[in-house]
Amino acid sequence: MQRRPFLHTAAALALIAAGAMPAQAQTFPAKPIKLVIAFPAGGPTDITMRSLADNASKILGQAVIVENKPGAGGTLPAQQLQSAPADGYTLAQIPLGVFRLGYTTKINWDPVKDISYVINVTGYAFGIVVPADSPFKTWADFVAYAKANPGKLTYGSTGTLTSPHLTTELVAQKAGIELQHVPYKGSADLMLALVSGQLMAGADSTGFAPQVEAGKLRVLNTWGEKRLDKFPNAPTLKELGYDIVQNSPFGIGAPKGTPPEVVKRLHDAFKKAMEEPSYVAALGRYDMLPNYLSSADYTKFAQDTVVREKALIDKLGLAKPN
Repeated sequence: MQRRPFLHTAAALALIAAGAMPAQAQTFPAKPIKLVIAFPAGGPTDITMRSLADNASKILGQAVIVENKPGAGGTLPAQQLQSAPADGYTLAQIPLGVFRLGYTTKINWDPVKDISYVINVTGYAFGIVVPADSPFKTWADFVAYAKANPGKLTYGSTGTLTSPHLTTELVAQKAGIELQHVPYKGSADLMLALVSGQLMAGADSTGFAPQVEAGKLRVLNTWGEKRLDKFPNAPTLKELGYDIVQNSPFGIGAPKGTPPEVVKRLHDAFKKAMEEPSYVAALGRYDMLPNYLSSADYTKFAQDTVVREKALIDKLGLAKPN
């Protein structure tokens, strides 16, 4: 009889301990969250991700602070995750270039195994543009000049080994032309170079839309499954005879080992943030659409994409030396 109070106390402590982890998860986040994105301020990625972060902040009850970390083909945020605590307070945009990294650069981490994939949110609409006063009125004009002047036609992209760079090189390979690539850190820098006459063409997401609408640039082609409503006169790559569709999906990752309940909390908040009209409207400015993948589906996408991107890197002869 003397031991009953102790037993009751021990049982109560055991119940408290069993419920401790869920209770801790319910308190997340207890401070602001940093979301590192791969491109500079002012471009379509920055503008749309800030809208998403603002929405998520309201849902989570803590600020989601966007930090721009451009360069290295959009892979710096993912690399930053490798040294960040696995507590959910450092997140990163994961552009498609992350899945090519192991084939083009010597790294000591695995793009699939060493990231906790939270949610995929959208993808880009891409195309090739030229200055409005360019002699290239059509894609046929572009190809004809490139064939007559191998290696002299300059085009810019948002970075070496990004989707705009690699897709343009794949198109050039299929068209039998040789182009001169000039990498930039993001859309804002690329557009400035284009409209100022430093480049003959640019491959980019539809961050070029304002310049086209202002009469400063002309769209020669777009890369989706169908023509863009905003540029109905620009043919798709498929219409031009290239069996290529590129929309470069991207989402949000956390450090490896982030607790599953924290990943779920983040996933649920960002999924709800994606559904807000302000985010859908921000995407619409650049012909982007919500492209939701759950944590499990996004992880599977990462696994499949690593295999697919290896084939592209090998086809273009861009793999790093052994």
